[in-house]
Amino acid sequence: MENRANKEQFDVIVIGGGATGAGTARDCAMRGLRVLLLERFDYTNGATSRNHGLLHSGARYAVNDHESAAECIKENMILRRIASHCVEGTSGLFISLPEDDINYQTTFINSCRKAGIEAEAIDPKEALLLEPSANPSLIGAVRVPDGSVDPFRLTIANILDARMHGATTLTYHEVIEFIKEQDRVVGVCVLDHKTKEKKNFYAPVTVNAGGIWGHHIAELAGVRVNMFPAKGALLIFGHRVNNVVLNRCRKPADADILVPGDTICVIGTTSSHIPYDEIDHMHVTPDEVKILLEEGEKLAPSLATTRILRAYAGVRPLVAADDDPSGRSISRGIVLLDHEKRDGLDGFVTITGGKLMTYRLMAEWATDLVCKKLSIDKICRTADVELPGSRGAVDVKDKKEAVTISMVRKAEEGRHGELASRIANNNKFDDSLVCECESVTVGEVDYAFNELDADTLVALRRRTRLGMGTCQGELCACRAAGLLGKAHQCSGRAKADLVTFLNERWKGMYPIAWGECLRESQFSAWVYDNVCDLGSTDKK
Repeated sequence: MENRANKEQFDVIVIGGGATGAGTARDCAMRGLRVLLLERFDYTNGATSRNHGLLHSGARYAVNDHESAAECIKENMILRRIASHCVEGTSGLFISLPEDDINYQTTFINSCRKAGIEAEAIDPKEALLLEPSANPSLIGAVRVPDGSVDPFRLTIANILDARMHGATTLTYHEVIEFIKEQDRVVGVCVLDHKTKEKKNFYAPVTVNAGGIWGHHIAELAGVRVNMFPAKGALLIFGHRVNNVVLNRCRKPADADILVPGDTICVIGTTSSHIPYDEIDHMHVTPDEVKILLEEGEKLAPSLATTRILRAYAGVRPLVAADDDPSGRSISRGIVLLDHEKRDGLDGFVTITGGKLMTYRLMAEWATDLVCKKLSIDKICRTADVELPGSRGAVDVKDKKEAVTISMVRKAEEGRHGELASRIANNNKFDDSLVCECESVTVGEVDYAFNELDADTLVALRRRTRLGMGTCQGELCACRAAGLLGKAHQCSGRAKADLVTFLNERWKGMYPIAWGECLRESQFSAWVYDNVCDLGSTDKK
């Protein structure tokens, strides 16, 4: 047995830096546990960053999945309280079009009410007044408490709160091996992707919160979780066509949700099973783009003439029942596996399935089991305690703006809540814009570098929305790279990171690159290659 004296010792190790992992780390830390969170790349690198950002009322699941619907509406109301800076309560409409069965509306409303969801049929004319972008040929409409949620802000807020309660969180640390003593997991061996060093960490309980990647993590531990990857493609449009979430009132199908969020709107999603070895290399196909456009225009006809910014895809972590290896019976609900009872492997727990909307509940279930294993009697408080950013009024430093806050400060407060008071705005340089589309200042970029673990331009995008607006980083990426070079005191690293950032942006633009979009992309490539000399960096 290895001598673990003076080794890194914790009460619980959480694997996965998405919403569920971050929420689990927060819950465990709030209950007084010594917590280590490990993420192989950056926070929100997986499915958490690749969804439509819908604050589910649960209505979408009401007819076919009562339990999930009831969970969603409860978590919807909780998130409105504890994560107000991450949530926009837009309301939602489920509309019936002439080709839809209007009788389904009655079934839908009754199912919603049974699950505790407020669902009210309204006159189509009233629906069009509420949301003018909706298809004017609609024959029915039901109003539900949908909204939008920013998964990036939500996850980082959970990370910040976990740290405030003593948790240690590490990015770019990938679990490559489990340390066992007989039939018990006692720790993990990780690879630090930055230093290329291997490190050992120890804890009596390890939680697998890796989402679809939990399949591989479980295999490393010597057990099996039957994951069935379901790819979903989505499109982002260049401005908010709608201010109310639009849904089709029919059985779930492709492209039947249009979600407004910040400065854009998102249509989604498709659903197709893909091989597990493709989950890190997904591509949106022309057929998926065609489906999303055709069906999206039925919800809001103006999408036909609205600029498409990019396409992207995520993978739903669907789990097959243990007694159904064929995958014919797939659960979309929360799956909590105690591998001691299931596989005879003590000290190892998997939390998976579910959805972004129920991340907090998933974390509560996982933490309850961890506490049970550690004989700790502490209750969950995550449903009652606000997250950082949602804990009170914003402190405006500049007294000249006390009455009329600038649009830039409003944007910062929208992203960071009361934590926006930590963003420097002491001079014109701090207040100068790096990204005009999303009103991101030098002060906010520095705040993300110094306090939010943003050490690349992609990470900066996730923390601030830099590069997520109309120009897709075309105008702001170089400015941000300059600040990154200053922060790291290495212009060469910043230049290489700029290439990585632009290539990542291109991946989303490629599937929709035709007409003006293609011409603009070719012009941007010419500018960066010839004027900024990035082509030489890309060829090294």
